[in-house]
Amino acid sequence: MKILNDKSMAFLEAYLNNPSPTGYEWEGQKIWMDYLRPYVDHFITDTYGTAVGVVNPDAPYKVVIEGHSDEISWYVNYINEKGLIYVIRNGGSDHQIAPSKWVNIHTKKGMVKGVFGWPAIHTRKSGKEETPKLDNIFIDIGAKDKKEVEKMGVHVGCVITYPDSFQVINKNKFVCRAIDNRAGGFMVAEVGRLLHLNNVKLPFGLYITNAVQEEVGLHGAEMITQTLKPDIAIVTDVCHDTTTPMINQKEQGYIEMGKGPVVSYAPAVQNKLREHIINTALTKKIPFQRLASSRYTGTDTDAFAYSNGGVASALISLPLRYMHTTVEMAHQEDVENVIRLIYETLITIDLKKGFSYFD
Repeated sequence: MKILNDKSMAFLEAYLNNPSPTGYEWEGQKIWMDYLRPYVDHFITDTYGTAVGVVNPDAPYKVVIEGHSDEISWYVNYINEKGLIYVIRNGGSDHQIAPSKWVNIHTKKGMVKGVFGWPAIHTRKSGKEETPKLDNIFIDIGAKDKKEVEKMGVHVGCVITYPDSFQVINKNKFVCRAIDNRAGGFMVAEVGRLLHLNNVKLPFGLYITNAVQEEVGLHGAEMITQTLKPDIAIVTDVCHDTTTPMINQKEQGYIEMGKGPVVSYAPAVQNKLREHIINTALTKKIPFQRLASSRYTGTDTDAFAYSNGGVASALISLPLRYMHTTVEMAHQEDVENVIRLIYETLITIDLKKGFSYFD
């Protein structure tokens, strides 16, 4: 089964390049919904911006496949009299990668360009150099003072994103900021497209969900699961490729980009649903890897699992290098195999057997 085509790739590029910081996801959601619209019956949206494409809405049994749409960013927190801007996080933004990065500051007057400044190497004392910290990184937008900054439309609370755009390197490695986790929204949308293309009639309602605010605490998933009240949730997110330097594999496990989707083991992961996913991978010869979490997955899986009296939930992850940087890297084959695994899992769900431990 052919997975990605030129239209898919054009959508992925446009979707990744569009800024979608936590709390400001709606423009990205519009792109996502426009792409998915031909493949679903209708959409559900909520107050904070989560979007759901629904297939077979009259079916009583409900299955969610989900990714999240937000990306990490910064907020303007303080502007000094010299016109330099200090920031706080909006999600898990990494202060160590900030110096010398270009930024876009989103204002009501339009986009304002700036850079994270840093003292030149000539001016720093060897052996006594300060490292980047949240209290010493700053943005310079070329303004002479605070008054000029404010005249440009920048004020406390403006959100700040990185402009780094999508590229493919060495034929099949996708590189961009915000692959975490707009890749998830992309992959579940592709599942919807393939189901429609192959004229698959599912015996349940399918709720293709792109949640907001995962990066600040799974809040979009917490809200939408109460609205949908699903029976099953299959969540896709990213996990760490642990083969690059300075990662302790005894702590993080062994996961390698290019070796397939990652199926998680965790208390929030319902065992019978997970085993159905694994059996599907084995039967369809889809490569996969395994990952053990401790108390929680740290993904929207946790929000779905513990809602509505308990929802059978599972997590399929995309191996990712350099998470929460501007050069996140994923392998095209892994992206395609996550799509295949979700697709094949859906079409082999047997509602007569169900996923109760006591049936």
